[in-house]
Amino acid sequence: MYLLGYDIGSSSVKASLVEISTGNAVAGAFFPKQEMPITAVKAGWAEQDPEMWWTNLKLATREVLSASGAKATDIKAIGISYQMHGLVCVDKNHNVLRPSIIWCDSRAVEAGSNAFKALGEEKCLTHLLNSPGNFTASKLKWVKDNEPALFSKIHKIMLPGDYIAMKLTGEISTTISGLSEGIFWDFKERKPSAFLMDYYGFPGDVLPEIRPTFAEQGRTTVAAAEELGLAPGIPVAYRAGDQPNNAFSLNVLEPGEIAATAGTSGVVYGVSDEVRYDPKSRVNTFAHVNYTAENIRLGVLLCINGTGILNSWLKRNTGFDSLGYNAMNDAASGVTIGSDGLVILPFGNGAERMLGNTDTGCFFGGLDFNRHSSGHLARAAQEGIVFAFHYGMEIMKLTGIKPSVIRAGHANMFLSPVFREALACVSGATIELYNTDGSQGAAKGAGLGAGLYKSAKEAFAGLKKLDTIVPDSTKVAAYADAYARWQQTLAGVMDMKK
Repeated sequence: MYLLGYDIGSSSVKASLVEISTGNAVAGAFFPKQEMPITAVKAGWAEQDPEMWWTNLKLATREVLSASGAKATDIKAIGISYQMHGLVCVDKNHNVLRPSIIWCDSRAVEAGSNAFKALGEEKCLTHLLNSPGNFTASKLKWVKDNEPALFSKIHKIMLPGDYIAMKLTGEISTTISGLSEGIFWDFKERKPSAFLMDYYGFPGDVLPEIRPTFAEQGRTTVAAAEELGLAPGIPVAYRAGDQPNNAFSLNVLEPGEIAATAGTSGVVYGVSDEVRYDPKSRVNTFAHVNYTAENIRLGVLLCINGTGILNSWLKRNTGFDSLGYNAMNDAASGVTIGSDGLVILPFGNGAERMLGNTDTGCFFGGLDFNRHSSGHLARAAQEGIVFAFHYGMEIMKLTGIKPSVIRAGHANMFLSPVFREALACVSGATIELYNTDGSQGAAKGAGLGAGLYKSAKEAFAGLKKLDTIVPDSTKVAAYADAYARWQQTLAGVMDMKK
C-alpha cells in the first residue's frame, strides 16, 4: 500500500510514491525534464499558467505509477506541497481567470508598503506577524487596482496548492498555514484578517473554506482519476507550502529545529513557539504545519529569491551546459576560498525581502579578465549564495532563531562540496543531509492526515541521515575574510540603490 506525494514547484512538478509500511520512496518522477517557463511581461513580473502545473502533474503521476508497477487501487492517500505566495484566481465554474502571479513576482511591493504605513506597523506586526509586503494579499490588491474587470469575475482566490487540490477533488479550500503565508491570517483574532481585507477592499467570501493541514480535504473525482490514471475516491489528506513542507519532510516540527533548502530560491526555516517577528519584515513568520491555537508552532522563514537560479544561469551561459553541475562543482573546488577576489551577489530574481524589498539585480565585482576563469565564476557564485544565506541568518537571530544544526535534503546546491563546506564554515553550524525531498514529505503528511500513521515518529521511522558536515577550523578564517568582502560589496550596491 502506498502514499502519493506531489511537490508543485516553479521549475518542475515532482511526484513520489512512498510505501506506507516502511516509509521508503519506491519511485519518483518529475516533469518537465527542462525547467518550466516563467513569463515576465515586465521587469520584476513572474507568472505561470496553472494548467501547466496540472499537465506536468499528470505526466509525473503516470511515470511514477509505471516505474513502480503500483496499482491505482494501492494508493491510499495523496499529499500536496506547493510553491508559496502565488495567486490563482478562478470564476464560479472553477476556470482560471489569469496566469498565476507567483512567489518571485515583485509587482505588489508598493501595494504592501502602502498598506504597512496606512494600517500601522505595530498593528500589522502584532496581528499578521509581517508587513503585507509582496505576498498574496498584496498581489490580489494589484489585480483589483489594475485589472478591475477581471477582479469583478473572481469567485475564489487560491494558492497554487489549493488549485491542485481543487483539480483533484473538485472542492475549493485552503489551510490556516496557507492563509498565513498569504498574509490573510490574524494571529491575535485567530481568524482571517478582517482589517486587511477591509483595507484592500476584498469581499470576505473571496477566501476559500478552511480545512486542517492534516485531514481529509476532499477525494479524487472520477474525472481527475481518469486523467491521472488513479482510482476515484482517494483522500487528499495533507497540503502545505513548500518551505513548511520541506521542514516537515526533515521532521522539523519542534522549537529550535532548523531546515534549509537551496533550489531556485534559498530558504532557512526555523520553528519557534514564541510569537516574535522581525520589525522590518526581512524574515517572515508563518503558521507551521502543526500550528494550532493550543500548540503554537511558528515557522520563521528566511527566503532568498536569487540562489540556485544563479547556478543554473551560469550553467547555461558559461559553457557548462553540456558538462553538467558535477563539472561546475569540480571546477569550483579547484579554486581557492574567496575566488581570488571575485565577488558575486546572487540577487537577480526579483526584489529581496531580506534587503528591504530592494531589487539590486545580480552583481559581479572584481572580475579580472587576466586572472579569472569559469571555475572562479562557479566558486564565486556558490560562495555568494552561501554568504547571502549567512547574511539572512544574522537577521533571523533577532527573532530567536540561532542555527547550530541545519537539516537539509541531499539535493540541489547541497550536492556541492564547496557549498556545504562554505555554509558550515561561515555560519558555524553543523549540516545534516537526509534522504528525502518535498514530494516524499507530502506523501508522509498524507499518511498522517489519513490516519495511516499514528504519529510523526512513525511516519519518519525510515528517514536516514546520509552525511554530516562540520565547520573546518582551518578554513573558517578564510571564509570570514571572503564574507567581509562580499558584505562590503553588498553595502556599496545598496548605497547605489538609495
